[in-house]
Amino acid sequence: MKKQAILLLSFIATFAFSQKKWSLQECVNYAVENNLQVIQNQFSTKNQDLNLKIAKREYLPSVSGNINNNANFGQGRDVFGNSNRNDNFTNSSSVVADILVYNNGRLEKSIRKTEYDVEASQFDLERVKNDISLQIAQQYLSVLLNREIEKISESALQNADKLYQRAKITTEVGTTAKTILAEAESALAREKQNLKTAQINTNRNLFSLAMLLQLPNYKNFDIQDVPLKDILDAPLVSAENVINKAYENQPQIKAAESRIKSAEAQTEITKTAFWPTVSANAGVGTSYFNSLVTNTAGVDINGQPIKESGFFKQYKDNFGQQLGLSARIPIFNKGITRLNVEQSKINEEIAKTTLLQQKQEVLQNVQKAQFDAESNYEAYLAAIEAEKSSKLALDFAEKSYEAGRTTIYDLNIARNNFANAQGSVAQAKYNYLFSLKLLNFYAGIPLSL
Repeated sequence: MKKQAILLLSFIATFAFSQKKWSLQECVNYAVENNLQVIQNQFSTKNQDLNLKIAKREYLPSVSGNINNNANFGQGRDVFGNSNRNDNFTNSSSVVADILVYNNGRLEKSIRKTEYDVEASQFDLERVKNDISLQIAQQYLSVLLNREIEKISESALQNADKLYQRAKITTEVGTTAKTILAEAESALAREKQNLKTAQINTNRNLFSLAMLLQLPNYKNFDIQDVPLKDILDAPLVSAENVINKAYENQPQIKAAESRIKSAEAQTEITKTAFWPTVSANAGVGTSYFNSLVTNTAGVDINGQPIKESGFFKQYKDNFGQQLGLSARIPIFNKGITRLNVEQSKINEEIAKTTLLQQKQEVLQNVQKAQFDAESNYEAYLAAIEAEKSSKLALDFAEKSYEAGRTTIYDLNIARNNFANAQGSVAQAKYNYLFSLKLLNFYAGIPLSL
């Protein structure tokens, strides 16, 4: 019964998944939560968090316990030169605590450096999420584009079928030549092929989107149709207005800035090697001794042997405490510390150069997005005008064909030109839409349709 319930729940979950149509936001949310690249970067961020916890705990004392057991066997000589056995057993135990007292702020500087490393790791994770989100948005729009081309192909196929059915009737009654029917049949076959190609392209883009989401089952994957305006507005933002905003919100720039601070903190850490290190320690301990030959602890003033105390009594009698303060003063280490500081300063310059590179990359991306948005919008407007012209030409061709003043071949050419113009409008529209969304993304506007 339990197995049947599990199977039923699995079937319901599979059925629900197959019926689900994903929105763009659902695709993005799923990807940033389940993409393996994101998960891998999340582990890196967790490692940095642990490094920060470790750095903060360096302030605490380190405490260790020690237990020593030693047994000695062999001949020995006393002060009178007499030979005797020297077999004995010793035991000692202690607990010692060490704490760093002074090192010119090395621990504090290490914590600060690690905090900057944590920040940079978090920004790296955000960049991965952004990159995946943009890829998903582009692929999502590609699916919508091919679905629109599918609709254009379906409309063209319906028109070709109507023309074929009419040519078939007129040929059968003898009012038109068989070449008219052959041309209509050929046009119908071409439109069927175009529709099949459009359907395959749609499925291919759906498959690519499912692979990008890393879904276990891509065959039942589908997305929501998003209605778009017939006429899109011109871009309202410019690169000059976006670039400063992009410098503020793009994670790759924030990560580079954090790594500069980390490199500067590392230089300060390296400089602490020039300063003394002062440590304090405290401990308690005790010991036990047993002569395996005589079981005595020596002789008294009368020459009488002193019997050894028991284990616990010796532990009580021998219990002691210790306090210590030590300083390690660097005098000469072959100039290695100075060289390490020079290396750290070079790493600072590398981090600063990386920031400049990231800013240059963002600047170029924003400028390209602006150029693409403007160019694609112009191409979109031009495609709309071309579509209007081809529609007008198609209307004239249909009327001329109805009046018998033109051939079916000319009519098919006009219809093909109109279908191509519709496809060009769809292509230009989605190209412009993606470039506009990309420009808005750099301006800090979340992705949406």
